[in-house]
Amino acid sequence: MSSLRLLAALTAFSGLVSPALAQSQPMPLPMPAPIPEPQDRPFPGNLMVSVDATDTVHHVMSIHETVPVPKEAQQKGEMILLYPMWIPGDHSPTGVLEQFASLHVQSGGRTLDWKRDTVNVAAFHIPVSSSTPTLDLHFQLLTPIAPGQGRMVMTPSIVNVQWDQVSLYPAGYFTRGITVQPSIRVPHGWQIGSALRAATYGDETHFNATTYNTLVDSPIYAGRYFRKFDLTGPDHVPVSLDVVADDPDSLDATPQQVAAHQNLVRQATSLFGSHHYDHYDFLLALTEELGGIGLEHHQSSENSAAPGYFTEWDKTFPTRDLLAHEYTHSWNGKYRRPADLWAPNFNTPQRGSMLWVYEGQTQYWGNVLAARSGLVTKDQGFEALAYMAASYDNQTGRQWRPLEDTTNDPVIAQRAPLSWRDWQRSEDYYVEGQLVWLDADTLIRKLSDGHKSLDDFAKAFFGTNSGSFVVSPYQFDDVVATLNSVQPYDWAKFLHDRLDTIQLHAPLNGLTNGGYKLVYTSKPTSFIKASEAARHTTDLSFSLGLTVNGAGHVGREHWMSPAFKAGVVPGMTILAVNDMSFTPQRLLHAVTDAQKDPKQDIHLIVKSGDHVSTVSIPYHDGLRYPHLERIEGTPDRLSAIYAPRP
Repeated sequence: MSSLRLLAALTAFSGLVSPALAQSQPMPLPMPAPIPEPQDRPFPGNLMVSVDATDTVHHVMSIHETVPVPKEAQQKGEMILLYPMWIPGDHSPTGVLEQFASLHVQSGGRTLDWKRDTVNVAAFHIPVSSSTPTLDLHFQLLTPIAPGQGRMVMTPSIVNVQWDQVSLYPAGYFTRGITVQPSIRVPHGWQIGSALRAATYGDETHFNATTYNTLVDSPIYAGRYFRKFDLTGPDHVPVSLDVVADDPDSLDATPQQVAAHQNLVRQATSLFGSHHYDHYDFLLALTEELGGIGLEHHQSSENSAAPGYFTEWDKTFPTRDLLAHEYTHSWNGKYRRPADLWAPNFNTPQRGSMLWVYEGQTQYWGNVLAARSGLVTKDQGFEALAYMAASYDNQTGRQWRPLEDTTNDPVIAQRAPLSWRDWQRSEDYYVEGQLVWLDADTLIRKLSDGHKSLDDFAKAFFGTNSGSFVVSPYQFDDVVATLNSVQPYDWAKFLHDRLDTIQLHAPLNGLTNGGYKLVYTSKPTSFIKASEAARHTTDLSFSLGLTVNGAGHVGREHWMSPAFKAGVVPGMTILAVNDMSFTPQRLLHAVTDAQKDPKQDIHLIVKSGDHVSTVSIPYHDGLRYPHLERIEGTPDRLSAIYAPRP
């Protein structure tokens, strides 16, 4: 070893670095100047954003945007524009920057060279001067055209325009202080649903000027087949259901089905005792072609469902809480919002520490309001609750990870598929949050002898300042204080116990205090049957611990389940069951036969890639499906929760 290498090794070992060696080591380049922080000041002038969404063949949207150049930027010699990345409701940086293309910048007919920031790649630096009063931007959104490229937003019959995907905005300003005049061109004869309002609608629609915040919060559904239903409630604030579909037959809603959606509006406004919109548009796509979505906005929501949403009403109830969930967000998530989820613009990182309120309580009210309104029956609501309670009670990931930590999942995984969802946990603040709030509701009812409930919390917490659009942020202590104002209790400990500590079982006290217990039988509920039919799967989650489709492909699987222990993993294909080629029915029969004969294991031939193997599952407990069973002699608080309000 040379003397220089020996010296380097010795100094590294001892933790000492000589000045001579330090000078010879590479050092990082300095970071570029940071993007200016947003300031709460009005942006001078109006942006103009024009979208051409007519090229449904190539799935391309073409955008022309005009941006005034403030004197401040002219003096600095640079204008910085941002592409939105932190999209409200996604809770993570999900902006589709990879679909942004063909940027050309001009001013007065002169082309300007732009440069992308090397650190913040959603920022574009554009040289300007006193002779550059306005920037003319031309760019494209290259939306997905095939599976695996992202969510489909353009089809031959439907276009979904999200303004954050088709606009840039100036850095250095709160986006609530930026005014925009938007317009859109859609295929001839198509109709538009949106919370945005315009003097006239048509192939080219010019909307009223609005703030950039409101623009991003007001997406568009445009469709060849379109129908609007009036859902306005007794408070006379306009509410509509704007439906687009792959085909005209899917739009055939019965008066009773429309009435259930009208009841949703009545029940929600009765619950919260307020509204925080001038008008509200449920945007609903009945489609197998457009990408699935459920996303909240202040005065609208983006939703999708199967084409049979209306025409196969008896089969689609497992997903009919979606509209109730997203509607609840107008109060919980849009008007009232966790303080660390409020941001001054769409490129400031958000934190989701209280998503168990934002999403968890919304999940709770979504299920309750769906039943109260008649979108689902009480029994259907109970069956859904039983399935969710069982799923989270059997989840093994709770052995190492507390619920509160899952509020980081939108940033950690950005909703990408996980290897072992059951062991890793993923955004469990939704459904387990629902169980926590059921626990709170039934406890309030029990402690107050039925005089108070979580309904009182909802009205006190979310029902303030009716008609106001101004966001009202909240923190943990605000939630605890309001709970205590409804029913005195150690709510801080109640919440910390369920959020911050390892709990081996899901919080099921809400069922017990509600007058029910979770049990398992060999018969699937109608909820499970309908879910299996919609997903084309056989659900053995609570017996073998897996789901499998008609071709034998293994989907979701519980960690440490009988199938897991035997060596079956998601992605495998089951080729044979007990020496017979695979069918779902044969797998079901194998489970029941093994229960009858404890000496008979379940034998499978499975394939993973090019590898074929035989596995044996020593499982003998038969088919198991979750149900709620009434606890005799106890108050039926759960039925009271799901009952319509007068």
